[in-house]
Amino acid sequence: MTIFSKIVRGEIPSYKCAENEEFYAFLDINPVAEGHTLVIPKREEDYLFDLSDEELSRMMVFTKQVAKAIKNAFPCQKVGMAVLGLEVNHAHIHLIPLQNEGDMDFRKPKLQLEATAMQEIAKKIWQEYTNIPK
Repeated sequence: MTIFSKIVRGEIPSYKCAENEEFYAFLDINPVAEGHTLVIPKREEDYLFDLSDEELSRMMVFTKQVAKAIKNAFPCQKVGMAVLGLEVNHAHIHLIPLQNEGDMDFRKPKLQLEATAMQEIAKKIWQEYTNIPK
């Protein structure tokens, strides 16, 4: 079982930003920008492109809704999307608010945010997510 599966089960706490019956979005604990969010399927699958076409399509629609919520919560040029998947063997998508392309550089130092700041960020995204038509 992956750390992400444990997050979905509530065994490990997370800063939830969005959720439906199939997918879960939460803040990255080592963000490269405020609002850096991970989107995962609740069903454990190692590689994003091993999901069925139907499941991947639904995940992308959910990811789009989360990206809109992030953009509303953190005004930015765009919300960037990255699929790396080497650090945790559970399919996931990174969503990062962008002002410029350098904001998507995973090699730069990660932000060190207090728990209260993380809670506020997650709350802002959650509030925007709940207002997006599904």
